[in-house]
Amino acid sequence: MRIANRALWKDQRVWLASALILGALAVFDTPQAADSALFAGTALLNTAPFLILSIAIAAWANATGADNLIAKAFTGAPVLMIGLGALAGGISPFCSCGVIPLIAALLAMGVPLSAVMAFWLASPIMDPSMFVLTAGVLDLEFAVAKTLAAIGLGVFGGTVVHLMMKGGAFADPLRDGIGNGGCGGAKIRAPKPVVWRFWTDADRRAKFGKTALTTTLFLAKWLTLAFILESLMLAWIPAETVTAALGGEGLLPIVTATLVGVPAYLNGYAALPLVGGLIEHGMAPGAGMAFLVAGGVTSTPAAMAVWALARPQVFALYIGLSLSGAFASGLLFQLWTQMA
Repeated sequence: MRIANRALWKDQRVWLASALILGALAVFDTPQAADSALFAGTALLNTAPFLILSIAIAAWANATGADNLIAKAFTGAPVLMIGLGALAGGISPFCSCGVIPLIAALLAMGVPLSAVMAFWLASPIMDPSMFVLTAGVLDLEFAVAKTLAAIGLGVFGGTVVHLMMKGGAFADPLRDGIGNGGCGGAKIRAPKPVVWRFWTDADRRAKFGKTALTTTLFLAKWLTLAFILESLMLAWIPAETVTAALGGEGLLPIVTATLVGVPAYLNGYAALPLVGGLIEHGMAPGAGMAFLVAGGVTSTPAAMAVWALARPQVFALYIGLSLSGAFASGLLFQLWTQMA
């Protein structure tokens, strides 16, 4: 019995954690249990189009063998790949959740972690709809600066990873059982011919179904837990309380905003008017930038996605790059506003 329970916890610990949280809420805070369940369900439905498309692409690439071509395309000039990854992340419509299966697929295909990290860091910060809303709520200058911060953070992070990889680090960035490694993965080492009409082959049809099912279950369990935790943070940590701690001028508010932005995630859209109001009441614009960048990159879904997919050292580097990049973005924007 003990062995069976241990195996159940090992295989289903994420689902069990979600169930335990909702169960505890049902006992001690019934309304919040219902709100958290509704929040998680709604969030999953809202991200479903991105997830379904990304899962289908990943399964199709695996079944046809097209992932060989994709991985091979990323074996060229690392600097170019990092730049393209950061640019794509900064302007793509993917949210931090919708990009998860794409990231998993790229790493499993053997795409170097440096290019993937550039995309991974830039993607949660800005997208077309966020740009429009930022320009409307704050101003166009802030929206452009935040876009440049997203791309700059991606380039910075990708470059750091590239230099570390040249020294032998991160040869296999993915956790055991997820894909087959990053840079130098089997997709590149042993390329196989591509079969575009995969549905004519029973084995490839089975591979498509297995990949789609495995990816769906993997994403569902982690996103469910992430959204439940996010609902609790939004419910128990008032946004006004978080942003009120970021007032003042000078360097300290930027440091504080960077550190507060990591654990105290606010929905990117909801945070804009609050940050805008504080800027009107005297908060340094650089502190607002640092908070929005740090909060976006290290949001609950984004951070949990990194933790679920990558090894702990990659997760630690992701957090470190997020902190340093957010602080640098806030500092540079503050200097720009003072010179303007």
